[in-house]
Amino acid sequence: MKTIKILQNQNKLYNEVTSNASYTGLKEEFSIRVVLSGNERYRIHNKDLVVYPGNFLVINEGTVFNREIYSDVPANVFSILFSPQFIKEFHRNYTESDKALLDDPFNLNCNSIPTFLETLYPFSGDMMFNLLHLKNHYDSGHHNEMLINEYVYYCLDNFYRLYSQEILAKRDKLKVSNKTFRIELFKRLNSAKDFMLSNYNQPITIEDVSRHACLSEIHFYRTFKQTYNCSPHQYLMQSRLNNARHMLKTTGYTVSEIVNLIGFDNVSSFIRLFRERFGNTPGSYRSKIVA
Repeated sequence: MKTIKILQNQNKLYNEVTSNASYTGLKEEFSIRVVLSGNERYRIHNKDLVVYPGNFLVINEGTVFNREIYSDVPANVFSILFSPQFIKEFHRNYTESDKALLDDPFNLNCNSIPTFLETLYPFSGDMMFNLLHLKNHYDSGHHNEMLINEYVYYCLDNFYRLYSQEILAKRDKLKVSNKTFRIELFKRLNSAKDFMLSNYNQPITIEDVSRHACLSEIHFYRTFKQTYNCSPHQYLMQSRLNNARHMLKTTGYTVSEIVNLIGFDNVSSFIRLFRERFGNTPGSYRSKIVA
């Protein structure tokens, strides 16, 4: 089942719930795409990405992509598609000086549509808060378009701030003086990060990830830790634990089943690491959620 709401400013809200779907050769507006249950696979620029709850994906206007859903748990996909005019106006107001905005408040002709790194971003904090409120209004059939547009605006505003933190600030951590080389190195590290997030439940090794980044293991390990403040193994473990927490909250899987689903070797190590990260055992965490 899929539905779409087109707002007066031509922004669109898209919702889909299904266990089996495939779409090829899509080319749409700039979009923010989140999966609230299940998972969704994308093929973008010869790169495969899997979006799970806890992350979201952005796709630039004009990018050709494929997406498919083959999920044991029905996948709930929710997306915001921004009209070209809206994002041009937003970008100008976000980047230009107050003087320019006061002197010429309606000048949009000279602005091209911005592009962003098409990658997986953390779905948390203000971004999650605003988008889930928007989704609730969508599901309830709320007709107050002014309120819905506020949530759409704040979702984009939160994304811009997140982009600065997750892309620009992390890229600048790399101790590479040549800007071109620094950008290329960050793209490779980011590709490795996406590979881990998309395959977190598989038995992947540091060799697998470094080869995916087209970097030697030593170079990859050193620069990844420099950028993400943790080792690749620690990053992978965090992803597995975060997905386990989501499963404990939203599914009826047993702890043993979750251990197998997220790619852990044994139950005892999973319980120990879960308690260290979240302050509760998996069983206690689930009990508090149910209560």
